[in-house]
Amino acid sequence: LIQGLLMALALSYVALASLYLLGGLDTLFTSMQMVNFELTDPFTGSDGQALGFIAIVSLLGWGLGYFGQPHILIRFMAIESAASMPAARRIALGWTAIGLSAALVIGFSGLAVLQQPLIGADTEKVFIELLPVLMHPLPAGICLAAILAAIMSTADSQLLVASSALSEDIYKSFKADVHEKTLVRLGRSAVVILTVAASAVALQPENRVLELVAYAWAGFGAAFGPLILVSLYWPRLSFHAAVGGMLAGGLTVIVWKNTPASGGLFELYELVPGFIISLVVIVLVEFMMKTMTDKKV
Repeated sequence: LIQGLLMALALSYVALASLYLLGGLDTLFTSMQMVNFELTDPFTGSDGQALGFIAIVSLLGWGLGYFGQPHILIRFMAIESAASMPAARRIALGWTAIGLSAALVIGFSGLAVLQQPLIGADTEKVFIELLPVLMHPLPAGICLAAILAAIMSTADSQLLVASSALSEDIYKSFKADVHEKTLVRLGRSAVVILTVAASAVALQPENRVLELVAYAWAGFGAAFGPLILVSLYWPRLSFHAAVGGMLAGGLTVIVWKNTPASGGLFELYELVPGFIISLVVIVLVEFMMKTMTDKKV
């Protein structure tokens, strides 16, 4: 809760401070037009080229990823009662709207406020670079702490889910009478291994945060999203269909991402084909299993 509130406060505060410095939204958009007029047109790229069908579908496809994110779903799975779900939905949508809107304003303000334009991987540091320009070091330090809150709120959830999956879902399914201390050791080992692996990825200088997030978002979204949605409306979904859908979605994202894009369809964000193929495989396998069962009967 504290992490989330700190993130919301920092994003909102920096966005409002940027607008106050510039003199409002009108001045912000005027400044953006002076840098590059095309930046104010949502249907063109920075080079002035109109966004094509592939680009628009790819951007909209990001929304599909929400259905398969463990660190998001686990919050709703752990809710006290179904009666609390409407309030949770409103809070989640409200926070998302505030966070994304403030992040957009901060990104736009970086173009107008910063004297030296950020290029390459440094473009992801606009929030950090704006802080010394906008405010005193004390509130700037609190806003910097919000970055750590954003990192930890996702990292601890992912580690918890991975640890629980290994110890409770996988190992315990093969050995039901396992001792509780063994499960604890397995969970801790999973946390250590994943932390070391994540550190190795983070230390690669050519990696960008947004690219890594997009890849992971697509993998989780395609592997688990269709399964979650189908299982809500198809309660008797079979084990084979569920596993087939997860494997199909995850593998599609990996293959699509690592196929050299030569234009055309392969420019599509890998989440979209992964989500569709996973959904199709779930339905096909389920009908095949049902047909085989009917024949046996």
